[in-house]
Amino acid sequence: MSLLHGLAQDILTQQTSSQVEHSQEHHSLEDPSALRPFTRRIVAVGDLHGDYPNGLRVLHFSGVVDESGNWSGNVDFFCQTGDIIDRGDDTIKLFTWMDQLREQALATGGIVLSHLGNHEWMNAIGDWRYVYPSELKTFGTIEARQRMLSTGRIGRSWANNYTTASRLPLHPYLGPPNTPYPPVRSHVHLEPDFDGEEQQEPSHVHELDLENGPLSHAALSFVHGGLSPTYRDLAPFPSKINELSTSLLRKLQRREQPPPHPPYPYPGLPSSTTKEEQELYDANGPLWYRGWALEPDEKACADVDEVLKKTGTRRMIMGHTPDFHNIVSRCNGKIIIIDTGISHAYGGVLSALSINYTFTPIVDLEHTGANQRWHEREVVSALYADFQEVIVDEQREVVGDSWAGHSRSQVEVL
Repeated sequence: MSLLHGLAQDILTQQTSSQVEHSQEHHSLEDPSALRPFTRRIVAVGDLHGDYPNGLRVLHFSGVVDESGNWSGNVDFFCQTGDIIDRGDDTIKLFTWMDQLREQALATGGIVLSHLGNHEWMNAIGDWRYVYPSELKTFGTIEARQRMLSTGRIGRSWANNYTTASRLPLHPYLGPPNTPYPPVRSHVHLEPDFDGEEQQEPSHVHELDLENGPLSHAALSFVHGGLSPTYRDLAPFPSKINELSTSLLRKLQRREQPPPHPPYPYPGLPSSTTKEEQELYDANGPLWYRGWALEPDEKACADVDEVLKKTGTRRMIMGHTPDFHNIVSRCNGKIIIIDTGISHAYGGVLSALSINYTFTPIVDLEHTGANQRWHEREVVSALYADFQEVIVDEQREVVGDSWAGHSRSQVEVL
């Protein structure tokens, strides 16, 4: 785990612990009027492809940064779904900016989640088909660019700060970003029994609730291409995908850098690449899959629920397949595709995705403690330069001591 990711998890863990302690304290007083609502604002942006000016415009009108491009403090999470590189000249500037935003966000309690797209992987392999000569000049030489993307500043950031997939909980009860689903089982160690053997019981009910409870799927997945229903390494999500990603990227960055294609032959993956790593990068893997964008509604909507179930999420957010006119929402917002061709190389519409989540206690003296009622609302909006459009507005009532992970929670969808 990278230092920055470790710091991010520490921040989320501290926030979660304080919120749980606060809730438990007030629940012990049986005072629902003292409970506080929880809010979380997330902004996600798709492919930037070498265009810093348009990227700055998007992050500014979506509230992620101020006019100078610094972290605004107005969002809790900023998620970028990959393909920062290629088709433009601002590679160094964009990756440097992302690292600056990451540090600025952490300093104020925010988090930047960055993802590797298929074009980052292409460049790591040595597939430079979409590298502009003008972009190459910003590095100086081919060798300098190779060093920068492998052992240099950008390559180190890819290794330490970027993942291939993310699972972002909407509520801190589910843990920090990228907490695996299904949850990792632990055991409670008890006093030795009469035979002197230590007893073990199944994991705490909190872990069972994280897998099957009312908030278990109150999370979003982020990936560049898509999570295919037939991709075999979906779970545990996203840890399995990211373990393969870390391993394959390490092999690519540590090998002797091949001369780039073109004009030289396509170098391919390292000879030590495993079958699972090959599947990560193939057309059915999370970097290249386009089925959620291209399949007809009847097939996509028939398949999506099973993937959401496996990944512990309620909607999938991805880039990769551009629609130059608008963000695409399918299957009642379960599939959201946010690549709108932001780069001037495409000339598409400037866009960002906004998710506003609220979890508000319902003050009712007859329903306290384990019977406390909460109002959950998630509003997902497509943001454009001069207007916005609500894609999803879902509300439901959650009954139980959900802040503290009480096992008797129930859900009623409004």
